[in-house]
Amino acid sequence: MKWKKDSHLDSIDSIHKSLQLKPITSMKNFFISSSSAPHENYCIPISAVSKKGLGFGLNIRVARFLRSYPSFFEEFTGLLYNLPWIRLTQKAIELNKEEKMIYEDFKDDILGRLRKLIFMSGGRKVIPLKVIKGLHWYLGLPNEFCEDPSNYLKGNECFRIVDIEVGLKGLAVFEANDDKVDGKFLSLMQKNAMKKGLYGGGADEAISFPLFPSKGVRLKQKINDWLTEFQCLPYVSPYDDFSFLKPDSDLSEKRVVGLLHELLSLFVEHAAERKAFLCLRKCLCLPQKIHKAFERHPHMFYLSMKNKTCTVILKEAYCDELTIERHPLAEIRKKYIDLMKESVSILRNRRLNGRRAFD
Repeated sequence: MKWKKDSHLDSIDSIHKSLQLKPITSMKNFFISSSSAPHENYCIPISAVSKKGLGFGLNIRVARFLRSYPSFFEEFTGLLYNLPWIRLTQKAIELNKEEKMIYEDFKDDILGRLRKLIFMSGGRKVIPLKVIKGLHWYLGLPNEFCEDPSNYLKGNECFRIVDIEVGLKGLAVFEANDDKVDGKFLSLMQKNAMKKGLYGGGADEAISFPLFPSKGVRLKQKINDWLTEFQCLPYVSPYDDFSFLKPDSDLSEKRVVGLLHELLSLFVEHAAERKAFLCLRKCLCLPQKIHKAFERHPHMFYLSMKNKTCTVILKEAYCDELTIERHPLAEIRKKYIDLMKESVSILRNRRLNGRRAFD
């Protein structure tokens, strides 16, 4: 199947700007946790963070990075030794307060999405903590979870930190009857099919995946025939037992595609870098060539090549927004991106003012 560019999906800022936003919010969280003077807009000397670039995923100098986003970080001269200091802008502080309120108000929803991810891991219902922390940006987990998971989950009986092997901790989850319908968990596909009257809850019932062909994408006739047969196969929920499936069968592929659909529906932007799925292969029993599932189903998944990386986008989330519930953090991240764009105009005005002063 030939890859076809989709200008609409390539222009969604909430997806493609999030790669730039991720280190900004990580740096913002560092300022808040490190500064002892919130009344002074969480100011710290630039020397306290200048050697920590690799920890934030930066490949440029930290000072240059901070000065690239004046809408978030404001530089000033300290009182002692005239050294440069950095503090958060008032707009960044206000957005951080709004984000914190969302984490508090929608904590149950965010943890519910985390539970669903762990339930996809099969009978053990446990995923290594390092894998979950690596996906915290896509899952929308707060910074407090990454710093101390046991303290953040304190009082929640559904989760428990366990030892998987020597030196490896995992997060296990336990079943709750209020999450079940007729004794089993339902995926988003099953719930939407039930609403339309296309699914009755049977074990071997077929559910067709929603397809959204991009403009200009044409499949060969033999592929169209295979896709028609593929849609008629029984739907295997990502929360059900799949040990009876043959690894190379079409039914096994339908289970993998259904799992990827459910997984992307849990993420904040309903999209993720393709390499992020590699760490989930062993945990969710995915095939080694997981990228083939995205390439073989271009009507469900779109592969964007922007920002020198490959990003997987769930088409249904942007072509039929009524079928997938928006993540609570989606709106606040859009506000962060709008604030990030203000840095461009601030830097442009500084350059213009500098030229005028020189003239």
